[in-house]
This record gives sequence, C-alpha cells and structure tokens, in this order.
Amino acid sequence: MFIYINGEIVSKEQAAISPFDHGFLYGLGVFETFRIYNGHPFLLDDHLERLNRSLHALMIEKEFNRTETTELLQQLSQVNGWRHSYIRFNVSAGNGEIGLQTAAYEAPNVIVFQKPLQPPDGLLEKKGTWLATRRNSPELNERLKSHHYLNSIAGKREVGDDPSIEGIFLNETGNVAEGVVSNIFWVKERTLYTPAVAAGILNGVTRQYIMHRAREAGMEVKEGLFLPIEVKEADEVFFTNSIQEITAVSQIDGQRFPGKHGAWTNKLFSFYASDREILWSRQQN
Repeated sequence: MFIYINGEIVSKEQAAISPFDHGFLYGLGVFETFRIYNGHPFLLDDHLERLNRSLHALMIEKEFNRTETTELLQQLSQVNGWRHSYIRFNVSAGNGEIGLQTAAYEAPNVIVFQKPLQPPDGLLEKKGTWLATRRNSPELNERLKSHHYLNSIAGKREVGDDPSIEGIFLNETGNVAEGVVSNIFWVKERTLYTPAVAAGILNGVTRQYIMHRAREAGMEVKEGLFLPIEVKEADEVFFTNSIQEITAVSQIDGQRFPGKHGAWTNKLFSFYASDREILWSRQQN
C-alpha cells in the first residue's frame, strides 16, 4: 500500500514523520475521512470546507482546494490501483520545540491514507446500544474531527469489537449526542430529527447532506436537544457517516425498529446511491 506524505507518494513502510510533530506530542491535528466511488471523491468540496475551517481554528496555516486535492487523490489511486477506496486526509501541526506553542504553525505534515473498498452495495443495518460513557464537551466552540479521540475509543471499548453494533453517546447533561463513529437520525411521521451541534456532536458532512436532501424530499427537519425517550418513540432510526453511508437501525438495546425496511430510510438512501458518483457538494442539489 502507498500513501501520500508531504508531496511524495511512498510505501507505507517508508513513511515517517518527526517525533517533534505537535500532532504527535499534543494532538494538534485534524482529518477528514471520505470515500472514492469509481474514481469520484464524494462531497469533496464539503470535506475540504470543514477541513480548512478546522485548520484555521487550530492556527495551522494550510488550505486545500478541489483542484490540487483531486490531482493528489488521482495520483494515489493510480499508484495503488484502486477505483473504490477509503481516504483519510490527515493534517498535523508540524514540528516544534517541546512545550506549548502559541504562534501559528506554518509547515504542517500532510498525510493521505488510502484503503481499498468493495463497490457499494445495498442499505446496511446495525443495532444500537446506549453507552454509559458520556460524550465529552468540545474543547473549542464546536467539535472538530481532531486527533483527540480518547472519548470515542472509550465508547468503542465499552461496545466491543462487534462491527454490527454502534454505541450511542449521551452528552454530559443526558441529551442524545451521536454514535461512536456516526451521527444519529430518527423519523416520526414526516419529521426528521437529529441532535443539534450544540449537543456537542461533530457536524458530519453526511449529516449535512442528509438534512439537505430530506428538506428537498418534503420532510420537516428538526435539530435540537433530545432525550433518549424521543428516540425510543421513533418510527425509524438510522446512523450516518462518510464511509458507512446511511446505516439502518434494527434495534436499540432490544427495542425493535424497521431497520432496512424503513420507508424514509430507504428513500434517503436512494438519493445517496444516485449522488455518490456525481456530487462534489450537497449544494449542487
């Protein structure tokens, strides 16, 4: 497997960064994960918009655009020989002295990891479970997709290794937050509900796409602070992230839901399936 690192494509065995990278020493770094479908990086513009905003928040002086990023991804995909793949686009602060730095970081390390994926199939299904571990509060005004992953690791350890089960965090005040690696949605009649960013969640790119598409389909979309009982009373529940797409929920701690038979879940998934080899941004719709 080959990866991209600071302008070069090298084998994973050759890849290296300095131990003085402040992404390693202090967790100062952010990343995006997304899929390439048959050569097309789905919603790349939206991922880069969030990445650039996050880099600005961390005072890392780097910005990415579609043209250079697409060229990079095409080169990496060609070397690896993959048309369908997982991408982790990682930017860490770069090298510095030991100690907390207040000045901006001018030479970040850029690493792009790629893994092969099978061509997409139909709607997937998972079970959910409420976690005892609480979602921590964001360290800045809004949660970044950052190197600070201990809270998510704690949640994953609580759930265990079964990939068919997703843990669901409540935040520190007991409101529904998000999955360990996903955002959560539920449907009641023609209304789509999802926790607000103020609940301490990551504002997922797929999350934003789903809300946009749901409104186009005539659904009312409500973001807010919700208690678990409101999920338990739902007609349908599903998770979203950029790798697993839309994943239907068949049950949460034994309480059953329609899962992949849910009407609205299937309708939204059909939009996703028709868009994934075409869209650069949700705003194209």
